[in-house]
Amino acid sequence: MRIVILADTHGFLDPRITEHAAGADWLVHAGDVGATIAAQCDALAERVQIVAGNNDPADSPWPLEAEIALPGGTLAVMHGHQWPAKTRHARLQARFAHARAVVLGHSHRRVLETQTAPWLINPGAAGKSRAYGGPSYVELIAADDDWQVTPHVFIPRSARSKR
Repeated sequence: MRIVILADTHGFLDPRITEHAAGADWLVHAGDVGATIAAQCDALAERVQIVAGNNDPADSPWPLEAEIALPGGTLAVMHGHQWPAKTRHARLQARFAHARAVVLGHSHRRVLETQTAPWLINPGAAGKSRAYGGPSYVELIAADDDWQVTPHVFIPRSARSKR
């Protein structure tokens, strides 16, 4: 099963990511979505799970956290703004100790920590707001006996235009 993991679009989803995400079994967005992005996500994958971030409206239709049963385990999703950076990872791992992996956003910094349990996955920013090193997403291939995660990072558009 192919799961595309995004976060922190803030109203702009890099078109290179939409090209790669199309046809996913699941698209997971870890918050700070912005206008029109939910509709874009719905068009890209068979199933979509979005959680609300601190920059999403208080009346947004998305939950603050979600859990998805996948082959081989549970994927938990929460934006992560609820805790300070210093304790965020440990608190997420404690809150979702039963999960195989926890997806978070908020910092716009890519994290792929698979040496701990549960794993921590922050795909970085999929838009143009603070997309450190370029807009990015993570692809998770989930099977009953194995999970494979691959980060995908694109050259920032401003750097491409200088060439």
